Amino acid sequence: MTKIVIIGAGAMGSAFTVPCLDNNNEVILVGTHLENNLIKKIKSNHNFHPVLKIKLPSKLRIESFEKLKSILESKVDLIVSGVSSIGIDWFTDQIANDYKKNLPIILLTKGLAIVENELMTFSDKIKKLLIEKGHEEVNISAIKGPCLAAGLANKMRTGTVIANPNIKEAQMLKKIIATNYYSTEISNDLIGVELSSAIKNIYSMLIGASEGLSNSSAPKEIQSKYYLNTSASLIHRSISEMVEFVSHYGGRAETVYGLAGLGDLYVSAIGGRNSLMGKYLGEGFLYKDAKEKFMKDITVEGAQLALEIGPKILQDLNPKHFPLMFSMLSTIHGNKKLVINW
Repeated sequence: MTKIVIIGAGAMGSAFTVPCLDNNNEVILVGTHLENNLIKKIKSNHNFHPVLKIKLPSKLRIESFEKLKSILESKVDLIVSGVSSIGIDWFTDQIANDYKKNLPIILLTKGLAIVENELMTFSDKIKKLLIEKGHEEVNISAIKGPCLAAGLANKMRTGTVIANPNIKEAQMLKKIIATNYYSTEISNDLIGVELSSAIKNIYSMLIGASEGLSNSSAPKEIQSKYYLNTSASLIHRSISEMVEFVSHYGGRAETVYGLAGLGDLYVSAIGGRNSLMGKYLGEGFLYKDAKEKFMKDITVEGAQLALEIGPKILQDLNPKHFPLMFSMLSTIHGNKKLVINW
């Protein structure tokens, strides 16, 4: 039996416990230091998760942050990052002291980082941090794709991709977590998978703005009925830019057309926090005003990513090749009204 420790009791980390348990693994869900109240609520309500609105399996072991060190000191076969993008450094610090040689790490977290003025995937960042702490052999995989947490928790048919430079590692993880409703493809293009799954959050905001961008002189009633022409045009151009972006930074173009790129973009664009922010931006709101007025306590991953990588991207890339990307970076980073150079 494989012992899996999932760190982060938010929606995705918690939902991921479901297929792991259905594969007859021993699974421990551990909250972060900011989730003690959430853990107490889940345990006191017989494993009912207040965000997912579902009761997690009774055989799931749920623990607060204070228990993490003792859990990691015992025999663990797999560590999973279910933290948000801003928690990657914290996650690495927590596992560093007890990390064993080549112990598999799975990243559910999506995002990119700027380290020493270089664009870096989260897997590379974690590897770099662990090597600095004396760990020479680090084994990191990423699971990405069109997977809404509540759908997975309710065992809706879901497809994702497991990426690791060593394809045998991806195959091993597939055996551990895949079920009849949670299907997994495998890839050795780890950088392409991570880049695709991160930047689609920026493009999903753009597609979410389709209604407001469709015809600024038309009444809102007409925009809401007939904006799909505009949406389709933005989807097409978004994929084209994603291919060029991923290729520029060392990933494979075909990865963008798979689950981590096109598939994940579809899910994010038709609903979710990024597309909702895009809707407000398309209506003419400035980012800071929309965040404060409508989404004050809601994490918008695409906006966070734009703030993180914006200056580097504006420095590295040719705006003629990335008009949509540059429009959104200017909107978020400069807090300007969203304008598309059609």
